[in-house]
Amino acid sequence: MTFGFASSGAASTPGSPVSASTSTSASAEFSPDSADSAHRLARMLEPAEWSAAGIPLLRNPRDVVSGLHARHLPTPTTAVVAVLDPDERLRASASFSRRATVTDGWVFRNALLAQLRRVIPHDLRRRTPVRTAVLLYCREGDARWTQEDGAWMWGLRDACTLHGLRCGAYITLTSDGWQVLGEGRGGRQPSIGSRPEPFTGTDPPAIRTGGAASDVLRRAAAR
Repeated sequence: MTFGFASSGAASTPGSPVSASTSTSASAEFSPDSADSAHRLARMLEPAEWSAAGIPLLRNPRDVVSGLHARHLPTPTTAVVAVLDPDERLRASASFSRRATVTDGWVFRNALLAQLRRVIPHDLRRRTPVRTAVLLYCREGDARWTQEDGAWMWGLRDACTLHGLRCGAYITLTSDGWQVLGEGRGGRQPSIGSRPEPFTGTDPPAIRTGGAASDVLRRAAAR
């Protein structure tokens, strides 16, 4: 288990984004019980529901995608959650591997919330959320919506509510390129396996080991 964080100097300097990376695993089987399946189906959002939720549009989605791709170099089954300020500048980001054996928005919500709590303070005391969380998910297949995407959407929306953030865009990264689901905007670069564009932000965070590892996906899958 490894974690990557920005140096203390970067974390304390205004305008410096914080990032983290971790890999988690969940191999426990869920019961195939029909009631459990119904609950899981309820914890996902269809494209029409997502579009109707009033998710704020990114002004420069390609810049956001390229920046997160260069910082985290995601591979298939990697999720990258990022927090943007009102000017769409990156304030914090974290990446982790999705290895749960089931598709459940509740499991994804817990994993996203754990990462947000690790890299940025909550904004629950504000009457109106100021910062926005977006999610980039790297997966195989094409850009068409899947039930897995629907579960990530549900998880992102719920995690944002619990952390006092605005729920922002959900973006998939595949071999065909990137796609902002629910908006119809996308591009061919970056894509799975593409070389990252030059990163213009702060230096990549140093990797450190040890500390309290996140076992959210494993614990949730075992319940």
